[in-house]
Amino acid sequence: MRILWVKAGKLLPVDTGGKIRSYNLLRCLAANHSVTLLSYYGGLRDVKYEAAIAKEFPGASTIHTAALEANTFLQVADYLRCLLQSAPYAVSKFTRSSVRAAVAAMISKGAFDIAVCDFLSASLNFPDRANTPCVLFQHNVESSLWSRMAKTETNPLKKLSFSVESAKMRRYESKALKKFYHIIAVSEQDRRQMRELDPEAEISVVPTGVDITAFPVAASSSADPPRIVFTGSMDWEPNIDAAVHFCRDIWPRILKEFPQAIFQIVGRNPHAKVQRLASSSIQVIGTVPSVAPYLACATVVVVPLRIGGGTRLKIFEALATGKAMVSTSIGAEGLDVQSGRDLILADAPDAFAEAVLLLLRESSLRRRYEESATRLAAQYDWSRVSARFVEVLQTTIQNAAQAVTRSTVPVQP
Repeated sequence: MRILWVKAGKLLPVDTGGKIRSYNLLRCLAANHSVTLLSYYGGLRDVKYEAAIAKEFPGASTIHTAALEANTFLQVADYLRCLLQSAPYAVSKFTRSSVRAAVAAMISKGAFDIAVCDFLSASLNFPDRANTPCVLFQHNVESSLWSRMAKTETNPLKKLSFSVESAKMRRYESKALKKFYHIIAVSEQDRRQMRELDPEAEISVVPTGVDITAFPVAASSSADPPRIVFTGSMDWEPNIDAAVHFCRDIWPRILKEFPQAIFQIVGRNPHAKVQRLASSSIQVIGTVPSVAPYLACATVVVVPLRIGGGTRLKIFEALATGKAMVSTSIGAEGLDVQSGRDLILADAPDAFAEAVLLLLRESSLRRRYEESATRLAAQYDWSRVSARFVEVLQTTIQNAAQAVTRSTVPVQP
């Protein structure tokens, strides 16, 4: 296949869940197919990134759009400019005439069998009509994500902003599902939610994967004091909320029984709210080359998310490492995991704390969860997941070709 892949924002470094998913799928696809990556980004011009992405994916094309991210005033001005537009800001801020022109030109030449729009953010850069079948790769149901953020936000101004964005996103997402020839979701849960937005949308599911070579199985940790670990991009609102919620509502209950326990928050660019959580028992690690060593040393991994969409790669990374885990229902949403077998699901703070304590107290129970975790993760290596992605793209190409054939066959009198 000849595949055009369009992504908003830099793909490197591979330091967020979305980037991890996109990078690994692209890497696997490029091994057997012709893949052209169009990566467009804002901020200051980054020639090192452009060289690195071209080396990683030969033939990749980059477009530097604007330096808005480098100036707070410009960001505010751009937000106000887009406020009256029908599209949500999370989409319109990634829409640029230069990218639209590039995508239209690349598709119109007939050089590709299929084009992939990676995330909804890039969707307005795709033409409404195209001879090449275009697929929307939806990592999240964005309207659901923004709605949850609006419900949990306590800052009045941010709550208002999230509410406006949520309403715009629901209207826009419904239209976007109709625009693309096919949709790829990351879970059955997401597919059901998208079908509520557009009952006629053609949607396939390609699950989340994990690079089991990057997250080798670690020995069961009997560290004293025990370590509880939470990983993720700490500049992302759902992770910020999760870290604050865990430290405020759950961690004190755990410390009562294990006063020497350590909670480690591991992930890039910790927000000021996260940095302020640091204490004698809470370590804000920040950006690291890899979270794998921290997972390997963890006694228990936690995913205390109250907001989210799509599926969390952090769960499969911890499972691949062979770690016992406690997650909220939202944290594990959309994943093929079973509470009581692969991990423990708990939503109320008391129940979450008690689940962590149970795993800390009972090493034999913890080991059973660890063994189940490794068995499950092995089924979701990216090589297996990418094969399903290829299957969906090939079927889409065939269906599009058949539709063209049917439309050009003259009707018999």
